[in-house]
Amino acid sequence: MSKIRLLLVDDHEIVRAGLRMLFLAEPDMTIVGEAGSGQEALKLVRELKPDVVLMDVAMPGMTGIEATRQIKEASPDTAVLALTMYEDEQYFFEMIHAGAAGYIPKRAAPDDLVSAIRVVSQGNVFLY
Repeated sequence: MSKIRLLLVDDHEIVRAGLRMLFLAEPDMTIVGEAGSGQEALKLVRELKPDVVLMDVAMPGMTGIEATRQIKEASPDTAVLALTMYEDEQYFFEMIHAGAAGYIPKRAAPDDLVSAIRVVSQGNVFLY
């Protein structure tokens, strides 16, 4: 079985470091790259072709919403999972409309996030 190839996108380095530690413990997942901005994420998606992009919604410059839209245009087979502190309907609907396969709050349990990655990597939708 091949590993799920992840790209981590968050403008906070400490958040990416915590996510990295979480996913290193998962034998069916591998982190192929990390980005601190939407622009960097789009560039890395084109280069690395990850299975799943774990995307922060609110970032300076290109937002996660716009990055998701462009990622889905550039790499339709790449699933985008929104990981965000925002739980209001506006961000949820904007991310789903942009092409995200799922939406999970940063307050979620680590096991729920790992499950969400597995769900969207199979082509399914995950809503917390």
